[in-house]
Amino acid sequence: MDLPLVSVIVPTFNRACVVLCAIASALGQSYAATEVVVVDDGSIDDTEERVRRKFGHDSRVRYLRKANGGPASARNVGFQEARGEYVALLDSDDTWEPWKLSLQIRSMENHPELGMTWTDMAMIDPSGQVVDPAYLRTMYSAYRYFREDEIFPHSFPLADIAPDLTEVVGRARLKIGNIFSKMVMGNLVHTSTVVLRRERLQRVGGFNESLRHTGEDYDFHLRTCREGPVGLLDLASIRYQQGMPDRLTASALGVYMAENTLRTIAPVIAHNRAAIDLPDTMIQQRLARVNAWIAREHLERGETALARKHYLESLHHWPWQPQVVKPLLFASLPWGTGVSLRRGLQGLRSRLFGHPSSLT
Repeated sequence: MDLPLVSVIVPTFNRACVVLCAIASALGQSYAATEVVVVDDGSIDDTEERVRRKFGHDSRVRYLRKANGGPASARNVGFQEARGEYVALLDSDDTWEPWKLSLQIRSMENHPELGMTWTDMAMIDPSGQVVDPAYLRTMYSAYRYFREDEIFPHSFPLADIAPDLTEVVGRARLKIGNIFSKMVMGNLVHTSTVVLRRERLQRVGGFNESLRHTGEDYDFHLRTCREGPVGLLDLASIRYQQGMPDRLTASALGVYMAENTLRTIAPVIAHNRAAIDLPDTMIQQRLARVNAWIAREHLERGETALARKHYLESLHHWPWQPQVVKPLLFASLPWGTGVSLRRGLQGLRSRLFGHPSSLT
């Protein structure tokens, strides 16, 4: 029986120095039925020359070039071009373990109810050294809100699904759940590890291109999880590059990340409250924290009116927040004074709230 085709979507922008490794890791999979769709989002470096020189004669690779529109736009172009029954996502600065697709496809073929699977990842620094071999629950801190069995009520040994990979998977498990409600509290899915069934992708409808700067992945995965069961293969299948200056999680994009998180969850809560199995207190605290995060980002930029607005909105959702009172008072000072206090506020933010990405 023929294996189902997997289309690997690789969006890239000015990453000629790393994209070849990403493509090679997709082509080097033990799972043979793959195609790689590289979507160049308007690079001005020598990405096209390098890709065509290295992979131009490989029929499995298609290189597409488009005007710059952001990663959501690039991935959507890739979706339109994908021919596979399954679609996998790979960022251009990450690389896969050679068994990744085989293990995920076998898991999804064994459990046809799964519309999406993802995995853990090993975080590496710019020199290529592994800093954290299981980084998923560190990067996506929403896992801390729930017990593991609350997120994933069903669990199966991966060694039973792929006996030939027993030495790779060890005691790791495939964990399955309907996690839409849990995802309201924050993202649990890492994009560059995802494999989607085409039927699920068609129901979700692609990435939201209006979330231009960052945050489009959370919105996409939240909508994907709304459509039915998903599964986590609880072992690292990729090497995730951290510390590069163009990462979309860079601190300069913090205000966009915060605002897009609110743009993602607010309509979902408003229109799907009956389907969200969370207590009202939990939802109100989630909205409060996101508004406080937006307020901090605006205050650091000297935008005190917007900061004050979101601090007050935060207190509306969750009145008992002593830690919000002090920055709210700063935001109520005259504009010039507020700007002069920004450096002090950065330290206050770190002490009270930690890194903003922990809130997504």
